[in-house]
Amino acid sequence: MKQVFVDILDVLLIEMKRVFHDKMVILIFFIATLLYPLIFCGIYFNENVESLPIAVVDEAVCDASRRFIHKLDATPELSVDYKCCSMAEAEKLMRSRKVHAIFYFPKDFSTLLTSERTAHIGVFCDMSSFYFYKAALLGGNNVLIDEMHTIQLERLGGEGLTGEQAREQLQPISYENVTLFNTTGGYGSFFLPALMLLVIHQTLFLGICILAGDANENRKSLVLIPPRLRNRSFRHVTLGRALAYMVLYVPITLVDLWFIPRWFHLPQLGNLYNILVFMLPFLLSVIFFGMTIGNIFVRRKITPMLCFVFFSVILFFLSGMVWPHAAMPRFWYAFAYIFPSTPGIQGFIKLSSMGAELAEVRMEYLALWIQAGVYFITATFSLWFIKRYKLYNAINTLKI
Repeated sequence: MKQVFVDILDVLLIEMKRVFHDKMVILIFFIATLLYPLIFCGIYFNENVESLPIAVVDEAVCDASRRFIHKLDATPELSVDYKCCSMAEAEKLMRSRKVHAIFYFPKDFSTLLTSERTAHIGVFCDMSSFYFYKAALLGGNNVLIDEMHTIQLERLGGEGLTGEQAREQLQPISYENVTLFNTTGGYGSFFLPALMLLVIHQTLFLGICILAGDANENRKSLVLIPPRLRNRSFRHVTLGRALAYMVLYVPITLVDLWFIPRWFHLPQLGNLYNILVFMLPFLLSVIFFGMTIGNIFVRRKITPMLCFVFFSVILFFLSGMVWPHAAMPRFWYAFAYIFPSTPGIQGFIKLSSMGAELAEVRMEYLALWIQAGVYFITATFSLWFIKRYKLYNAINTLKI
């Protein structure tokens, strides 16, 4: 056991030196992992647009339309900045970016209401940003629901029902709307936790592949292995390198997944112990996965930056955050579990944003340990393959 510990420690120190002597890896490991979460959290710090400037075109000019417009202006999401005489005037304001939504009340709005028929209101939204669309839709829907209740109460009152009877007739069952987990309904609280886990996945994976590419490009894959280990099992080499990356990434993970979310007041219902225990197999699976891909496929240092960076968007979709797993074809659902990011994001969201316990993410936790075990075997085998391949080429060169 003492010799095993010494072997692993030697490999750890060699790998640490490689990391701190490579400027590109330092940039990815230490700068990108902290800079990206800070930038994205800063951008989405204000998760909801308030007082969105809108224009109204009131051709009905009636009490109902004026009341509706007054309620629109009273909502926190909207601000009626312009009251236009025609749609052409309102469209001109939207093209000049002075307003981001138009509410149009046609001439027959009052007539249809008094005849107890369905009246229509036109809403035109600026779709250059989902925030504009969300604010206009949310504010308009809230006013619409409230105005519908007011109109129905007036109609029931005209039929002879008292105020209390009318309210009971209108809403025989009372209910309360409670938003779980994402109380603000913001996009930041929705995707930032998943994005930060994906940043850890991609930076760790890219850094390992860059180091592997550098070793293969400069023909020093075997030189970096201590001589006494070159003719023995490569398990100690794999474990030593993995331990080096773990030492570096555990503090980074703690900052990205615990301190930064608290700093920016993101939903965080989980506890630190559960998150760290869950992250152990996640980091190991990413490390061994990166070693496997780097040893087998990466031959040049620049290859990971050219070939693997664009996978970030694909992995985000495959994680189930944007495209639900229930709606995925079975092939893509199975393909997603090749990558540690899929069970990692699913489990972390449950732990952090939803307050789940470890027992409630046992499937994701087990999947990560299975990935870690499988990729440990493939990473070790790939080192053995490199050794045999290098020696085979050397023998052929001598024969020539």
